[in-house]
This record gives sequence, structure tokens and C-alpha cells, in this order.
Amino acid sequence: MHTYRIGDAAALLGVSTDTVRRLVDGGRLTADRDEMGHRIIPGPALAAYARRLHGTGRATTGSSARNRFSGIVTDVILGDVSAQVEIQAGPYRVVATVSRESAEELTLEPGVPAVAVIKSTNVVVESP
Repeated sequence: MHTYRIGDAAALLGVSTDTVRRLVDGGRLTADRDEMGHRIIPGPALAAYARRLHGTGRATTGSSARNRFSGIVTDVILGDVSAQVEIQAGPYRVVATVSRESAEELTLEPGVPAVAVIKSTNVVVESP
């Protein structure tokens, strides 16, 4: 079973190490101790907490897309026909090309909240 140190768990959840320590101390996240006495979080416990924290990511509007990243628009480059929209969603940068008309209708500009909804038939999964 894969385990995570407090700092690694914090990075994966997008929170501070102090937050993870408080979660463990408050009993909301399970942790054990390794042979050196450091707190380690079992992978399945961290996955279960992440799912509870962020939900399933499923749309409540009947969408078939399962990958949703809420964030803030950081850049919009308008072209004649299309627009490049950059969204910072936690630690993730998502860049999308949309029609200029769509970008204007959605009033996309730096600083506005946005959700990147991604439906893909080709996803590459890498293991570190």
C-alpha cells in the first residue's frame, strides 16, 4: 500500500502542511507513524478524503463530462476567430481554445471565475 508524508499529502490536496496536520489531529484524515515516528497517510485514506473534499467532479446539469476544474481566468488572447483562455485551477494550468464569440459571450477576462470542463477520449496516465 502506498503511503504519503504530510507534505506530499498537502501538495496533492492543494492545502498547507498545517492544514493536513489539523485534519489528522481532528480525526478527519487517518494517519499512522512510520519507523522514525513521522506521520504517514495511507493512500486509500487520502484518496477517500480527496473524494469527499472535492466531490466526484460530476456535473449536476446532466453533463457526460467527468473532468471539471474550477479556477480563475489568468489570461485571454483574442484572435479574429478563436480565443486562447488560460485558467489556473489550484496547482493546475489549463489552456483552452474556444471561439472568440464564446469567449465574448462568457465575458472571459483575467480575474473572473471559470470551470474548465474536459471530456477526452485520450488520456495519458503517468506514474512518477
